[in-house]
Amino acid sequence: MKIIRQEVAEDRDFIRKKVIEYNNASLPGENKSQFEQMSFIVRNESEEIIGGLTATGFWRHLHIDFLWVDPAARGQRIAAKLMAKAEVYARSKGHRLMIVDTLSFQAPEFYKKQGFSEFGAIKDFPEGHSHHYFEKWLTE
Repeated sequence: MKIIRQEVAEDRDFIRKKVIEYNNASLPGENKSQFEQMSFIVRNESEEIIGGLTATGFWRHLHIDFLWVDPAARGQRIAAKLMAKAEVYARSKGHRLMIVDTLSFQAPEFYKKQGFSEFGAIKDFPEGHSHHYFEKWLTE
């Protein structure tokens, strides 16, 4: 046996796949849902990307991975529109929950305005800031 440090995308995907297989074998059928990655992209008139949201769906929830809007395009409610699109998508897939995490210097207040509730935070991580975790149940 040997342990090596590396960064090989295929090996990372293999490990992820094996953990997902194990987890799915332990879950009741109703909690299983296909793993999927998706995104919504905003382009300007020149077809340049000025914003976007990436997400991962599994176990009947949608995890918001990244949300970004070009600083020059802020103030147009692009982020709120992206979140609304993601929620419509999540509901269309039968997801029960949306989850997102953000840093204190990023957007905690924004997510609260989108109807998310904070369920946890790690203080002084990264150093001098905090890491916030939000949820939004889609059972309404």
